[in-house]
Amino acid sequence: MTWESDINQINHRRELAKKQGGHVAVKKHHQKGRLTIRERINGLIDENSFSELGEGAGVPEYDSAGKLLDFQPANFVLGFGKVNGRKVIVGGEDFTLKGGSPNPAGLRKSIYAEQLALQYKLPLVRLHEGGGGAVGGTNQEKKHRPVGDPVFATSRFFPLAQTLGHVPVATAALGPVAGLPAARLVASHFSVMTKNAAVLIAGPQVVKRALGYDLTKDELGGPQIHLRSGAIDNLAATEQDAFNQIVTFLSYVPDNAWQRPSHVACSDPVDRCEDMLKSIVPESSRQPFNMRRIIELVLDKSSDVSSFFEIGRQYGPSLITGLARLNGHSVGVIANDCMFYAGAMTASAAQKLRRFVDFCNSFHLPVLSFVDEPGFMIGPDSESAGTIRHGTEAISAVMQSRVPWASVQVHKAFGVAAQAHFGPNGFVLSWPSAASGALPIEGGVAVAFAREIAAAEDPSERQRELEAMLAASQSPFPRAEGFSVHEIIDPRETRPRLAQWLDLAVNSQVGPPQPFLTTMRP
Repeated sequence: MTWESDINQINHRRELAKKQGGHVAVKKHHQKGRLTIRERINGLIDENSFSELGEGAGVPEYDSAGKLLDFQPANFVLGFGKVNGRKVIVGGEDFTLKGGSPNPAGLRKSIYAEQLALQYKLPLVRLHEGGGGAVGGTNQEKKHRPVGDPVFATSRFFPLAQTLGHVPVATAALGPVAGLPAARLVASHFSVMTKNAAVLIAGPQVVKRALGYDLTKDELGGPQIHLRSGAIDNLAATEQDAFNQIVTFLSYVPDNAWQRPSHVACSDPVDRCEDMLKSIVPESSRQPFNMRRIIELVLDKSSDVSSFFEIGRQYGPSLITGLARLNGHSVGVIANDCMFYAGAMTASAAQKLRRFVDFCNSFHLPVLSFVDEPGFMIGPDSESAGTIRHGTEAISAVMQSRVPWASVQVHKAFGVAAQAHFGPNGFVLSWPSAASGALPIEGGVAVAFAREIAAAEDPSERQRELEAMLAASQSPFPRAEGFSVHEIIDPRETRPRLAQWLDLAVNSQVGPPQPFLTTMRP
């Protein structure tokens, strides 16, 4: 006796599972310009590296003689794969079956994805397109009452929350994503959406019925909404672009919180000094400059392509955040963008900073801060947004950092908000263009010397005189003379100075890496 007939049935079921929702459903999906989940997984991972789990999970259909007629697979595909030779867990909804709304086996597999990543301490990638649960539950069989999970069951959201502190999580919205898949989408360290994707708590029909708003999916939760809301980090031009961004993100982080980021070979000279840096900051404090260009000139590049990978550009745009390399070491980068609110810290910028700093601490990424901070954003909108609380929360997050910090004061560093750019025991360099104080000169002089200016024969001229007099007190030279910074430097020296410090800082980390824990914050 052999098991050949059973083996044949296993292979037959695998063939049926790979048909997904069937030829018609797959064709319809392709006509929308979208890939199937299996095509997406193949587009992300290394060729022939996918090892599927639960391919046989699903609902069989038998004839009266017990012969298998058809097989509806779980509409969540899950398994191990490799990205640039590194093992990852990868999965996603199959939109060709029930629009990705989970069937019973699909729900179990989607929940298991987090448990699998936690068990094997591997990065988790989820490729989302699908709806949440149906009104009748996942079973949809009327004879069964929805009795729910037993009281002793572990919440399905427990592993979802744990992953964020233990393994890198990257997600993509590649079509409409609603309900539970939307919650899983944003429970990540990096998220990206395509132009035709939408992220929704509830779809247009539910919103219309409940609130009376008649909106399309795009109007309700398209990229123009969620890139600015901060729910999603980046936009992708195509699905392949989304996969490439996930691959890039993963290249900067370790497999888990018990490892440190890998060092990669660097062909960019560590002593490279760029002449453009000496004149990139204009003498006039009112004239903006390109902070991203400074980042690109300082950090590693290969074939003239910068290693800087920006995250969340449209959310809290006065703050720049991203990942990069310096002399082959992975680093987190924060910087002010004076093109938006002169670089002032808004409520959204503060929340963006807090989240990014926590991410860097979770995966042991040293932080490089390029400072041009005029202070908290002021005015009624800023007060209504609770900026002072969010800003103080960001400062608290920075002060709880346990990773190496280096701050380069490029220009302004004023008020309480400036403290969010200097980590504990940080290495501080100052450019000659730096200016520090409780308030910017322009606003500070107008407040502190209001009566004197008003009483002057020429108020405008007197204000200019006072501003010129006080400008000397905000110069970086007195701070350097008092050893309030480690060094004031020629801007062209920034790369070699930071690289020298980073080698020391990384080599000084001798203890075993551990998951990052925090206290309550404001």
